[in-house]
Amino acid sequence: MVNRTVFAALATCTALLAATGCSSDFGDTGGTPQATGDGQHLTVLIASSGDAETRAVKEAADAWAERSGNTVTVDVAKDINQQLAQSFAGHKPPDAFYVNSDQFANYAGGGSLYAYGDQVEDADDFSPRLRASFTHDGKLVCLPKDTSTLALAINTDLWEKAGLTAEDHPTTWAQLEKVADELTAGDVTGLVVNGEYQRIGVFMKESGGWITDADQTRMTADSRQNVRALEYVRSLLKSGSMKYAAQVDTNWGGEAFGKGKAAMTIEGNWLAGAMKLDYPDVRYKVVPLPAGPAGKGTLAFSQCWGVAAESAHRAAAVDLVKYLTTSAQQLKNAEAFGVMPSRTSALAEYAGQNPSAQAWADAGAYAQGPVTVAGFDKVLTQFNTDLAALATADPEKILADLQRNGEQVLAKGD
Repeated sequence: MVNRTVFAALATCTALLAATGCSSDFGDTGGTPQATGDGQHLTVLIASSGDAETRAVKEAADAWAERSGNTVTVDVAKDINQQLAQSFAGHKPPDAFYVNSDQFANYAGGGSLYAYGDQVEDADDFSPRLRASFTHDGKLVCLPKDTSTLALAINTDLWEKAGLTAEDHPTTWAQLEKVADELTAGDVTGLVVNGEYQRIGVFMKESGGWITDADQTRMTADSRQNVRALEYVRSLLKSGSMKYAAQVDTNWGGEAFGKGKAAMTIEGNWLAGAMKLDYPDVRYKVVPLPAGPAGKGTLAFSQCWGVAAESAHRAAAVDLVKYLTTSAQQLKNAEAFGVMPSRTSALAEYAGQNPSAQAWADAGAYAQGPVTVAGFDKVLTQFNTDLAALATADPEKILADLQRNGEQVLAKGD
């Protein structure tokens, strides 16, 4: 006998058959009846960096829709994490959407994401590091939509005004400290960054440390390498040659840099788009971050294109995502709003076309990906709160608290 839930689903499918081509394929995720054929309408939710990104995604979605015979509505979220959580709870998620790396494990572990990685024939064109960030239980769940790394941006005019040349580009911590001090004068601070681990974490990597081990199964936060990194940052903050963006009445390092309040900042390749749009007259150069005691280090960021497990259009949504992540489309996005391609083949072409972004592109070879453990986002939120007071706080205590909080989350996953 057909149970009541399946009967209701079959009835719904029958009602939709004429309009959407709905079939009786219930798939393998929650028994959601699946639509087939053309004439389907998909909804997409993104967290946009601005009009350029919104326009690029909508144009790409429209191009796919025309080719496939389907239609797509692209919505821009005000708070994508909150809106996705609400849509999952209400069982009305968008068909495809951006997934932040810090939330990926929560969604994947909760069964909200449809794992489609095995349907992508050239998935190995995405770097192993990026694939690892969006892999759960041994399965590539979703494709990284782009990638970003951190590098050092230098205001050319302020640099030359201080009597510095290309020979003075810092390649070590000692040199960074020296030029930051020389560039600090009047209303200009040598180095301005966001007061969060997503920026300060580069020093942890350069010191030979990080928050967890490579497998994200053991906390490594309270190491001497991490203490050394935070002590170095604290010394710059105490000297006044480095400040957080909020200390100079700006929202992020790029704003401080664009307004001439910072001679240097540590930012990702999205800075290029912001400078082009908001501060087109500022001359600047991007160079690799100076190496620390353990060598080079930077952080990598990405989002993936998630497909909802409860979507009635999973096959079409996967086809849309494949289109949105082609090399051609990723290169268009790079031109439109500054992100770097997540495909290694497209990244090489991007670097050749954008020599000014070479430092960001090259950094992908040694970049550290984010912590993607379910529930760890709350640990990192507290870590950022603690880092905000680093100038007057004890680095060892900050890291001990991070270690303890992280261990509690990792223990829950055992």
